[in-house]
Amino acid sequence: MDHNGGMATTHTETHIETLTGELIEAGAHVVSRGLVQASGGNLSARLPGTDRFLITGTGTWLNRLVPDDFAVMTLAGEWVDGAERASVEWKLHQRTYAARPDVSAIVHLHPQHVLLVDMLGAPIRFTTLDHQYYLGSAARVPFLPSGSDAIAEAAAQAALDHDAVVLAHHGCSTLGDSVSMAMRRALNLEEAATMTYRLLVAGNTTATFPAEFKDTIVTV
Repeated sequence: MDHNGGMATTHTETHIETLTGELIEAGAHVVSRGLVQASGGNLSARLPGTDRFLITGTGTWLNRLVPDDFAVMTLAGEWVDGAERASVEWKLHQRTYAARPDVSAIVHLHPQHVLLVDMLGAPIRFTTLDHQYYLGSAARVPFLPSGSDAIAEAAAQAALDHDAVVLAHHGCSTLGDSVSMAMRRALNLEEAATMTYRLLVAGNTTATFPAEFKDTIVTV
């Protein structure tokens, strides 16, 4: 309690308010860009200094999110507060946070070109400066049932060496040290997939970012 008898605002409450706002903005943006439809996909953010994370509730439309649409969960998989039913993919987020302590946000979407290129049996090529800087590589996980321990474990294992994971016939997850960085990676992954598809249509199967410059890139 504060000196006036009111409940003092804790750091955790402040973080929840800030991160909720960032995730709401991210949800609106990815839907407007066509990277996910309706209630597909899910977003999360780790609460700094705790063993907890925020995640969108099941069935929530990402372009209509409000603060009550988020659940608070622990890395042990326990529900703490907020929306009573977390996204069915909460295990995917939970296991990735446990495997990657440096990750503070995860954006899980169902982008058309990422899935299209994967179904064509082709790797996504990183052809531009931004693709290489923000991503550089992406892992691939074969189809596994949504919400299962199997997909959560496979995605977490893949995330050990990559900040983007393609989930066959399902979608993708991008990771970051902030909501903003996870979003940048999601946008660049879909753009890289779109350019890969166009290159394939044009008959090109080799164009990629010059290998000799991959270790010299700085932010732009």
